[in-house]
Amino acid sequence: MKRKTVLVTGADGFIGSHLTETLVRQGHKVRAFVYYNSFNSWGWLDTLGKAIQDELEVFSGDISDPFAVHNAVEGCSVIFHLAALIAIPYSYQAPASYVETNVMGTLNILQAARVCGVEKVVHTSTSEVYGTAKYVPMDEQHPLQAQSPYSATKIAADQLALSFYRSFGLPIAIIRPFNTYGPRQSARAVIPTIITQIAAGKEKIKLGTLEPTRDLNYVKDTVSGFMAVASSDKAVGEVINIGSNYEISIGDLARLIAEVLGRQVTIETEVKRLRPEKSEVERLWADNSKAKKLLGWEPTYAGLDGLRRGLGDTAEWFSDPENLKHYKADIYNL
Repeated sequence: MKRKTVLVTGADGFIGSHLTETLVRQGHKVRAFVYYNSFNSWGWLDTLGKAIQDELEVFSGDISDPFAVHNAVEGCSVIFHLAALIAIPYSYQAPASYVETNVMGTLNILQAARVCGVEKVVHTSTSEVYGTAKYVPMDEQHPLQAQSPYSATKIAADQLALSFYRSFGLPIAIIRPFNTYGPRQSARAVIPTIITQIAAGKEKIKLGTLEPTRDLNYVKDTVSGFMAVASSDKAVGEVINIGSNYEISIGDLARLIAEVLGRQVTIETEVKRLRPEKSEVERLWADNSKAKKLLGWEPTYAGLDGLRRGLGDTAEWFSDPENLKHYKADIYNL
C-alpha cells in the first residue's frame, strides 16, 4: 500500500494496536481512534515505544457518536474499522451496547466515509458470524448463523457495509479473521486465559468447554491480512477469510500451551465460563483459498508447527512480569 493518511478505529485494542504499529513503521500517517476515558488512557498504544507514539495522531472519542466519527474520518484516505465490542459472554448481559457499538458505530463509519470521499474502508468481520460449521473447511459462502448477540451484531454490521458498496459504490472490503491470538490479547480470550493462569503459578487451569475447535491466527498473520486487503483493488466488494486452515480443540490447545511452557497442569471446567448450549460455536476451520487467490496472502504461522511457534512467542511476552502485571489471572472477566 502506498503511503496514506489512514484512520484505525479500535487502535487501542489488541489487533488494532499491532496494526497501528505496523502502519507507522511502514511510513503511513496514522490517526488512531481510541475510546475516550477520563484516565487519558490510549489502551495498548500506551505500551508502544515513544518513537511510535510520536508519529501518531490520537483521536479520543466514541464510535457510536456520529459527530465524533465524522471528525475522525475527515482528511483520511483509508479506514481500518476495528472498533467493536467483542466479548461474547458480555453480549448476553448487554446486547443493546453491542447494537449501539457494532451496528450503529459501523453505520457512522460508513456514512462519514461516504460524505468525506474515503478511498477505501476495510471493515472487520469475525468467524463467529458463521456459527458452528455446517461443512469444513468453511469458505465465504458458508451460511451465517447468529449464535450470540455479538455475532448477530457483526452479521448486521457486515451486511450494512456490503449494502453501502452495492447502493452507493462505497469502496468496501470485508476482512473476516478467524480467532487471532498473540501479545496484548485480552485475558477473556482462551489463549491468554490459559497462559496467564500458568504464568501465575497455577497447576489447575479453569476453562469452559474443551471440545469446540478453533482455527487460530497469530496476530502478525492477521495484520498482514489487513495490509493485503487494503492494498488490493480486487478486495473491494468482497468478503475474505483470514485463517490458518488448521483446527485444534480447546482441550488440546491447553495441553499444547502447557507443553510449550514446560509445565504439567490439570484442567477444570468452570460452569460460569460455559456458553448457553445453543450459543456455543462447536467448530471453526477456515478455508483461506480466496485470500491466497485474490491477495497472494497466506499464513506464516500455519499448521501445528506454526501454532507452536506462535504460542511460544505469545507465552514469552505474557511471561514477562512487566506485561503480566496488566492482567488479573484470578478474576474471570466477561
